[in-house]
Amino acid sequence: MSKNIILKAENISKQYRLGQVGTGTISHDLNRWWHQIRGKENPYLKIGDTNDRSIVGSSDYVWALKDINFEVERGEVLGIIGKNGAGKSTLLKILSRVTAPTTGGVKTKGRIASLLEVGTGFHPELTGRENIYLNGAILGMSKNEITRKLDEIIDFSGVERYIDTPVKRYSSGMYVRLAFAVAAHLESEVLIVDEVLSVGDAEFQKKCLSKMGDISKGEGRTVLFVSHNMPSVKSLCNKGILLEHGKIIKDDKIDEVITKYMTNDEISSFEYENNECGLKSFEILNSKGVQSINISNGEDLTMILTLEIKKANPDFGFCIAIYNEYEELITAINSYHINEKIINLKRGQYSLNVVVPKYVFNTGLYTVNFHFNSISGVIYKKMERITAFNIYDDGYRRGNKYSGLWPGKVSIIPNIYINETA
Repeated sequence: MSKNIILKAENISKQYRLGQVGTGTISHDLNRWWHQIRGKENPYLKIGDTNDRSIVGSSDYVWALKDINFEVERGEVLGIIGKNGAGKSTLLKILSRVTAPTTGGVKTKGRIASLLEVGTGFHPELTGRENIYLNGAILGMSKNEITRKLDEIIDFSGVERYIDTPVKRYSSGMYVRLAFAVAAHLESEVLIVDEVLSVGDAEFQKKCLSKMGDISKGEGRTVLFVSHNMPSVKSLCNKGILLEHGKIIKDDKIDEVITKYMTNDEISSFEYENNECGLKSFEILNSKGVQSINISNGEDLTMILTLEIKKANPDFGFCIAIYNEYEELITAINSYHINEKIINLKRGQYSLNVVVPKYVFNTGLYTVNFHFNSISGVIYKKMERITAFNIYDDGYRRGNKYSGLWPGKVSIIPNIYINETA
């Protein structure tokens, strides 16, 4: 590994046998052994279904992960995202040495602290204080190192009153508070955090995200973070990996990875049509007329949709619904506003340009739903997440020193007229 690479995953794959604990049957074990003594590959590595929980497979074996390769630099914050069952937790368990890969390996420099689920590494009969020492020892810390950090850990956790109480009496939130405090403050080079922070309250989640930012930026340590909360991932991480069916489908800057995740690929390559109409394409263009997923809030945004009218219909309409990253509806652009033009469309194919002026959308990630509907509001066809785009701040209004989130869900520069009254 190069000097700045602290963690490297090489050709990691993980295979499980469904419905079995261990390797399965004696015949399979003998078959593996027979291949091994002859210097041949495990025969069961050549079979197995893709990790797709939505379909019925034909094999007793499934690949939870397949051919995973990536590198993480020192001080980098890597977000690992994907749908439930994509292989995120399996990958973190392999990186944390909780389970071994079927093929491939992990190279690391330094110690790894991980928080994979509530109570990981804690003994329920021991007190919170004793578990801090136990957890630190598991991570390879000396007693003096742990003692030096003890007060800081207890203070951050917010469970000082119960620190000498057995943790079996802790609530799940208290468990997470103490576990994160231990993992974050002990001197490991890599911190791995799974979805467990969602158990804590909003105040503590914010505190944890701030601490992870300090760990990477201030202390130069590396963080691997798994979450379904896209705003948290976006604010904390600078790089991302998107997993789908046990494979990496995107490894890029975090904005690009989140946009890929938020966009429904099955619909993004869509061509929907029925006997009366069809949506052939939908594109987002910046002010230069170039298709882009990253748009400055200081430029007009243009949506170009191509419609096919097969049968004139006076009750025909459509709606473009735009949602923010919290899945809140920001606006609905409806053909009601240009109704007299739409209802008079004859058979043919049409390109419609929908222009949104600059300084309307606030910074953040947005997804687009498209509906074919009647004028009375009946939805004929609803297509979700047909595309996504990211709005970034151009730094104009407050200067680059203060660029970033503008308060509120929308961002407006109004015309203000000052009239002298006296």
